[in-house]
Formats: sequence, structure tokens, C-alpha cells
Amino acid sequence: MSKPRILIARAMFPETIEKLSEYFEVESNQEDIAWSQDEFARHLQDKQGVFTTGSDRIDADLLAKCPQLKICANMAVGYNNFDLAAMTAAGVLGTNAPGVLNETTADFGFALLMAAARRVSESEHWLRAGQWDRWRYDLFAGTDVHGSTLGIIGMGRIGQGIARRGAHGFGMQVIYHNRSRLDAATEAECKARYVSKEELLRTADHVVLVVPFTPESRHTIGASELAMMKPTATLVNVARGGIVDDVALAAALKDKRIAAAGLDVFEGEPKVHPDLLTVPNIVLTPHIASASMATRLAMADLAADNLIGFLIHGKPLTPLNQEVMGGGDSIGA
Repeated sequence: MSKPRILIARAMFPETIEKLSEYFEVESNQEDIAWSQDEFARHLQDKQGVFTTGSDRIDADLLAKCPQLKICANMAVGYNNFDLAAMTAAGVLGTNAPGVLNETTADFGFALLMAAARRVSESEHWLRAGQWDRWRYDLFAGTDVHGSTLGIIGMGRIGQGIARRGAHGFGMQVIYHNRSRLDAATEAECKARYVSKEELLRTADHVVLVVPFTPESRHTIGASELAMMKPTATLVNVARGGIVDDVALAAALKDKRIAAAGLDVFEGEPKVHPDLLTVPNIVLTPHIASASMATRLAMADLAADNLIGFLIHGKPLTPLNQEVMGGGDSIGA
């Protein structure tokens, strides 16, 4: 029996390709060509599975052109690149890669918080430009992290990791807002107190966003929310682009209505709104919160295991729309 055919839509670790090649006929985009949606569909037309990253859009138009497609395995915990309703209607399974990136992303969220609050990027750019000629008492004086109030919007595994780092490592007072309140044991472990979104924004010295992107969470932080924050506050987004209104944030930073920000994700990325590039009091990174080698390998491995699990064994590890599985017969059986 011939092997199922899959597409790896972006350049990927050689060991991941080797692993998948044991089970599938693999077409890989190792040149990392930025395909149009039509080109993407042409490569997918004869495939049963696709290994995607967060930039590969799966929508109704593409699915209509790829009738053999059975599974889209995302190498990301977020899946706003998937039209999950269209996938479900077409009988196509979606999977993601949760869990394996929690601690690495929490590390990076805290790194962005510290870099923004202590003006690390701003001062480095100034130094590199040759402007440092003497010490001053207020030279790039930022905001303390230790002993301050940390506000987390979105208290899943990553948010809890950031909370633990703040509470246990830096003696921060942790407050959080979430769609549902955590159980008492988890709150105690994180030393975190549940508050309303409005109280969090008005009280926190540092606000960190770790919410999934949905139509409802778009612009969780916009002009009105920024107006609630302290003028000394820091805002950090390691969630998804679109959670923050980037234009409103740039205006607030320019007018010093908040002190600083750190962004790893952007609306319309990889494009960054030009207004964000004109303000000095922001740290900008290219969606690298999960980018340690060990974690990215683990994410790729989980996406690969979802393809193998579903197409070969009928048992994906982390399905998003399990209702499409029906009887769960594997293609390779």
C-alpha cells in the first residue's frame, strides 16, 4: 500500500522531515518560499495531510480545492490561521501544539517585561548611536519590577508561568483577569488574586497579555483600555497579533500615556505598523517567544506526531475539532 502524502508548508528541521518520511510521501518547502494561497492550494491538492505554521492560512476556499485533505497539523499552540468551522464542515481535522512551549514562552514574556520596564532596547540603541558621553543621575531610569504589581490577562499555563516567576522570583503582587476564575489551589501556587479587567488595568504596574486570539478578544487592549493604565505602566503582548490595537498603542507611547511596551506579536505580521517603529519606548521582537531550540523541536515533534497519530493510527494527540473524526479509521491501516 502506498504511503499517505503530506506537505510541510514551511522550512523545517531535517530530523522532523526524516521522521515524517518514515510514514509518508513528503513534499517539503525547504526553500521557505512564500506561496500565495493559490500556490499553496496547488501544492496541497493531492495531499492527505499538511504540517503548518501559524502563517499558513487554512480557509474554505483552500479546502474546496483540496478534497483529499484530512488533517492540518499546526506547529503552534494558537490556531487563528485555521478557519476551524470551515475545516469541520469539510471534515478536516485541525491539531495544535500546546503544552510544550509554556515555560519557554513564560521566560520570554518576563524577558520582554524586564527589557521594556528597564528601557534595555532604548538605551542600547542610544549607546550604539554614540550618544553616551557621560553618566547622569536619571540616565534611562525605568520602572522597578521587583515588588511591583503584575497584572496578567489570560491565566492559562503560560500566564501561570509568568505569575510564578513574578511572585516567587521578584516578590511581585500578582493580579489576574481570565474568562473564568482559577481554582483556589492554582491561585495559591501562583500567589495570584482574581480581579476585574478594569481593576487590573488601573492597578497594575506591568500588564502582560496571554489570551488566545478570537473575534471576541480582538483589541482586548485599545485606546480606552490604555487610558485606564498608569502613566508609569508597561504593557507586554506575547499572545497574538490583534489582541492589542497597535495604532492606539503607538499613540499612547508617543504621548507618554503609558511608559513602555514590549511586543512579540503584531497585527498583520510579519508587517509591523510603521507608527510602532517611530516610538523609542518599546521593545519589538519577531514572534520568537517560543524560540529556544529545544522548544521549537518539541513543537515540530508534536505536530509530526499528530500527523502520524491521525493518518496512520487514527489517534491524534491534540485535536481541535475532534467531532470530524467519526469512526477514526486511519488511512494507513
